[in-house]
Amino acid sequence: MTRAAHDMIVETALDWHRSGIGAALATVVETWGSAPRQAGSQLAISGAGDMAGSVSGGCVEGAVVTEALAALQDRQPRLLTYGVSDETAFSVGLACGGTIRILVEPIGDGPHALPEALLAQLTEARAAPRAVALVTDLATWTRRLVPAGQDPATDARLRSDRSGTEEDGRFIAVHNPPLRLIVVGAVHIAQALLSMARECGYACTLIDPRSAFGSASRFPGQVILEDWPDDALASLAPDSRTAIVTLTHDPKLDDPALRFALGAPVFYIGALGSKKTHAKRLDRLAAAGFAPDQIARIHAPVGLDIGARTPAEIAVSILAQITQTLRA
Repeated sequence: MTRAAHDMIVETALDWHRSGIGAALATVVETWGSAPRQAGSQLAISGAGDMAGSVSGGCVEGAVVTEALAALQDRQPRLLTYGVSDETAFSVGLACGGTIRILVEPIGDGPHALPEALLAQLTEARAAPRAVALVTDLATWTRRLVPAGQDPATDARLRSDRSGTEEDGRFIAVHNPPLRLIVVGAVHIAQALLSMARECGYACTLIDPRSAFGSASRFPGQVILEDWPDDALASLAPDSRTAIVTLTHDPKLDDPALRFALGAPVFYIGALGSKKTHAKRLDRLAAAGFAPDQIARIHAPVGLDIGARTPAEIAVSILAQITQTLRA
């Protein structure tokens, strides 16, 4: 499962460290007010001053880089607190300012540095991918990786997908597998939807047994499966971090996918089609034995009602509805 480039901050930091130029990781651990970035956001800084990621949208990156380079010299982590003024906040698209607390950790040697071995274990878990949290005691600088199912506080944060600092002073950095979007139907809407979803961090898969539709030339860089939808979905094993959208308008393709999706723990199911088309779809699913509460999981006609007309606008409405469902 490929992560988006903006979600490879940990891996980038480890690569820089192993290359010999050195690296530090800066992580937002707490926010107050209208902070530019949420807890868990990260910035990797190389010993040469290169950056990957963001902790403030540009407000305090320069100061954080300076502290990171100092940390690479003295091998000591530090907690930094920055206030973002209303004027600065407005320049990065916020209505008002806020305060952010940032943990800066040099990677490698040093009694309180972030160990290379621990960072390597984290990257292995992310590549697997397995849900895991990096838990740091901000008073003692002790750190450990906690897989799902071993600690109630960690599990709660993994479920909510929200990093943060506990009352006991532990910072829990959540590292969940990427969200997934599975689209059935290699139509024009899918071209825009898959591209947008990848930018939002989704690992995307396109399913269409019609090879003329799902060609690499029409969907460059996308994962395309030419299997029948229910067979392809079975092989993908969609979970609670997966959204499924059917776009073919063809019951022979959409219905098998929807029947599978209704039996899976996915967080979103959407189906393209008019109200009349969906009414017929509901009748077929009911005849297949699905209960009303199961069928009600389907968002159809798919997407938020924003008056979308073009394929790209419809894709925007679909991704907006997926986001709304995920965050609600």
